[in-house]
Amino acid sequence: MSRTQVAVLLYAVLILSVICVAQSTSQKQGAPFNSSAQSSGAAVSCESLSSLSLPNTTVTLAQSIPRGTFVLPGVAAAEQPKSSLEAMPTFCRVAATLKPTNDSNIKIEVWLPTEKWNGKFHAVGNGGWAGQISTRAMIVPLTQGYATASTDTGHEGTGASFALGHPEKLVDYSYRAVHEMTVSAKLIIAAYHGYEGGRAEGG
Repeated sequence: MSRTQVAVLLYAVLILSVICVAQSTSQKQGAPFNSSAQSSGAAVSCESLSSLSLPNTTVTLAQSIPRGTFVLPGVAAAEQPKSSLEAMPTFCRVAATLKPTNDSNIKIEVWLPTEKWNGKFHAVGNGGWAGQISTRAMIVPLTQGYATASTDTGHEGTGASFALGHPEKLVDYSYRAVHEMTVSAKLIIAAYHGYEGGRAEGG
């Protein structure tokens, strides 16, 4: 298959992925995670989530972030959205790597309000070829009381070169990374807030 054909195939997959994710988000975004999950606080410490055992998942960070102290990683000081960051509540920041296949390397972050969680889960998306976790887009949902999550869709960078010779990474980018993120995020939320509502029904 020529590079031109590969590019056309990847572009078609991108369009289909955007449509599928948009439809999924419009149907599920803002829906209650659990009808009885109007939680006022956490059931376990944030740091204890570092030892959480989940399928195909390695938790790499579980850190409590005090109110108004978070700084966006990889963003210059002059470009930090200062007023938005100062409005962020205390939260539990969880990072994890998901490996549903041997060639997968999906990075995710899940942010959990320490207090006054509204009982809902709000995942945020990416643009173009993705390739990074959308931490900036996670600020508003968290501030509004949602548990929120994002994924790099299984690769780093904004180009399509990751897909050449790596069909499983293309599948991750197409849909699987979002599904796996949703499954793991729900289980992490359930563990943190201490109830049995974390059914693994991904997006």
